[in-house]
Amino acid sequence: MAIRHSSVVALVAVLIVLAGNWTPNPAYSQAITADVLLTGGTIHDGSGKPPQVGDVAVLDGKIVAVGEFELESAELVIPCQGLIITPGFIDLHNHSDSVIIRSGTRANMNFVLQGCTTIVTGNCGAGPIDVQAYYEEIDKAGAGTNVVHLLPQGNLRREVIGNVRRPATMDELEEMQKLAAKAMQDGAWGMSTGLIYVPSSYADTDELIAIAGVIAEHGGIYASHIRGEGSGLLDSVNEAMAIGKGAKLPVHVSHFKSSGRDNWGLVRVAVDLIGKARAEGQQVTADQYPYRASSTSLDATLLPSRMRSGGREAMIKRLDDAEQGEAMVAAIKRSLDKRDGGESIRIARYAPGKEWVGKNLVQIAELESKTSLQIALEIIRGGGAAIVNFSMDEEDVRYVMRVPWVATASDGRAYQPGADRPHPRNYGTFPRKIGYYGYKQGNLSPEQAIRSATGLPADILQMTDRGYIKVGQFADLAVFDAEELIDAATFDDPHQYSQGMRYVLVNGVLTVYRGTATGALAGKALRFAASKKPADDQR
Repeated sequence: MAIRHSSVVALVAVLIVLAGNWTPNPAYSQAITADVLLTGGTIHDGSGKPPQVGDVAVLDGKIVAVGEFELESAELVIPCQGLIITPGFIDLHNHSDSVIIRSGTRANMNFVLQGCTTIVTGNCGAGPIDVQAYYEEIDKAGAGTNVVHLLPQGNLRREVIGNVRRPATMDELEEMQKLAAKAMQDGAWGMSTGLIYVPSSYADTDELIAIAGVIAEHGGIYASHIRGEGSGLLDSVNEAMAIGKGAKLPVHVSHFKSSGRDNWGLVRVAVDLIGKARAEGQQVTADQYPYRASSTSLDATLLPSRMRSGGREAMIKRLDDAEQGEAMVAAIKRSLDKRDGGESIRIARYAPGKEWVGKNLVQIAELESKTSLQIALEIIRGGGAAIVNFSMDEEDVRYVMRVPWVATASDGRAYQPGADRPHPRNYGTFPRKIGYYGYKQGNLSPEQAIRSATGLPADILQMTDRGYIKVGQFADLAVFDAEELIDAATFDDPHQYSQGMRYVLVNGVLTVYRGTATGALAGKALRFAASKKPADDQR
């Protein structure tokens, strides 16, 4: 015999209808059978609209009913009164390319416990270019989250040309275009560039347009770590948009910001610049991590790409050359001067000097009775280091996250806790944006904060079967306590899982249950052509 859900939920629904906030779902033709039933939660559907109280039914990995409906039976009923139900978060900018296929990190618990159900790899021009092999490796053992992949232009160029700083020949360009076409046929969602990194940075605008044109033919997007995020921000944004216009495809600016104290406020001008292009009809979006520090390599922070040509061995050889070395040392010194003499640069990982991890260059220099310049040179010669760079203005960060076309993305990767001190964004990006800046600070509405992690990134990717809570979508869902959702990771102690996430489902499988990660590997490789098909079973 069919039953209806609790009178309490029904009464709440009626009251919301009377208040004018509830839009009833069309009548379901028959009673619903579910594997998992989430009852009585406050549902944010990913659209940015006001939430509704109701139920969500999941069967065979998909959402089969939302709101108020007749229930035949449910294998597992999870009460969600007082909790928030949202689509699973989509991390548009992730660097888990290699670790998502390793046994120790494939469960991706630091992201699952943030509410993430899908990550996008291949960013900043780095990652596998054999998309088919990469996807097969993911599907062989599964992953804690779904994985979307972008063709990384830097590694594409390295495959065809190497790390040398020169224009591509016509034959080389044609080879890159062929590989780009194959990547898209194998399910890539677009192409990324990392235009401060070697060898991605050695491609000029025309070369990028030529390859992006192939991506456009297959319906993909162009995502870019642009050439400059400091004083060259506006020129770099203009180049990204020129590539979009030239190749006729959507443009996405990765980790949107203006770096360096002298450039604070410039990102607001860039917002207006992109806003004007959008008003004229161009598809341009961006993403942001909600922190005032960035993280990359010390080499890329202190040396221009032309001085890093040919890889580390060639770079060190130039550093040892009397004439070239003098110019490189001068460049490093200028870069340090712009970063408070090295005080804003903190070591996150450096194998030869683990005792330096967590300290900035000035602190290390004092400990070693050396200058920051000497320490920087020692690290560069010692194999390089991962750093955290405190370079942004908090008010700029807050401003950018309120822009409606800016999504949330971590720029992080799957981690196991260790002795290093990585950027806390690896553990806290989404609870920080939604829990801290949204619910607690009120810097933006919870609806917008949630949309920036769900429906908006799905729209940017042109994904039609995830990112929203509606019938026919895959059951990627997050359930959290709004009062408790918060990032625990800090710059001093980053290996701390976020708090407040109660349940997470990936393809209908519970990967977080009552606040604890289950270790489930229900994530899949998501192929572009397959995921762009209209979601079925719409009601």
